[in-house]
Amino acid sequence: MVSQNVVVSDAKSGIITVSTVSNSSVFTPSAQKPPTAPGHISISKKKILKNLEINGAQSQRLNSWVDSMRASSPTHLKSLPSLSSQEELNSWIKRHPSALDMFERIIEASRGKQIVMFLDYDGTLSPIVDDPDRAFISSKMRRTVKKVAKCFPTSIVTGRCIDKVYSFVKLAELYYAGSHGMDIKGPTKGFSRYNKDKPSVLYQPAGDFLPMIDEVFKQLVERTKSTAGAKVENNKFCLSVHFRCVDEKKWSELALKVRSVVQNYPTLKLSQGRKVFEIRPMIKWDKGKALEFLLESLGFENSNDVFPIYIGDDRTDEDAFKLLQERGQGFGILVSKFPKDTNASYSLQDPPEVMDFLRRLVEWKQNSAMNVNNGVTLV
Repeated sequence: MVSQNVVVSDAKSGIITVSTVSNSSVFTPSAQKPPTAPGHISISKKKILKNLEINGAQSQRLNSWVDSMRASSPTHLKSLPSLSSQEELNSWIKRHPSALDMFERIIEASRGKQIVMFLDYDGTLSPIVDDPDRAFISSKMRRTVKKVAKCFPTSIVTGRCIDKVYSFVKLAELYYAGSHGMDIKGPTKGFSRYNKDKPSVLYQPAGDFLPMIDEVFKQLVERTKSTAGAKVENNKFCLSVHFRCVDEKKWSELALKVRSVVQNYPTLKLSQGRKVFEIRPMIKWDKGKALEFLLESLGFENSNDVFPIYIGDDRTDEDAFKLLQERGQGFGILVSKFPKDTNASYSLQDPPEVMDFLRRLVEWKQNSAMNVNNGVTLV
């Protein structure tokens, strides 16, 4: 009996699973291959499998997964030419209006409370690029984030490892939550009034997984090296397999390669982001948990006087958006030009709009401080 792995995807959650399909009814093992009858054409196993992929249930499931992979990053303008698509976009914007247009409402909701900023990196502070090693933050954005950190406690929450994102940002006054929040560090001592005497390394809930992550990284590099454009990134406590530069015809093949490695490690889970597969330890920890931990570290546990604002662009940021909804505090802001299912309240289109929003926050804070110093009472 020959078994075949079939990728099954939940397009909303991005979680990948694999089921096993028996092909014993289609052909017998090669060692028991019957002789070809006169007048008949012998069909190879490979060809039968190919036909199964094209016409069978396996193909439908693979196609569903590939469609989910395409939907995870709808970056082509051609995807919004029709009237129906434009209507869908307008309807989505009504439900998730621009944070720039709604700036005054956001400020009014935060009045009398401590704003705490949480920022994703890729697609939020830096543009999405083909080579993840070249996702550089602009000097203007860096200066803006630096000003934000002077006004509010500020954290970067990213799937990247801390060392990598710090090499891009180079701001010692920030909190950094890397590996989807599984590696959390505070500001360098002396660079932030919010850090006080706390240790720089605050929390690493997946520390025991480091040897396994390194092992899986090596296997993924080996298994994917024949797929042109695929790139495996070691984020210390999790792994990323980028397929942004992979031909779409090879996506299902790459998904099977990645799953063939991960399925041997039951304590790891495989999910999908914006043209990337994410491999993480199967523990109850995500960006939402990281946000909650950072708020507690700042002294805002069970506090009604805090106003968290989380800005992100990916599925992994939804955990943080959902947490803010559940807490009934602050807002989530999704960075996207296209309609997406989201728990965020507001939207921004791209990193330049994120920078505009952050600048307005800084200006509002500076003006508020100036008015207080001048004895002006704000109503």
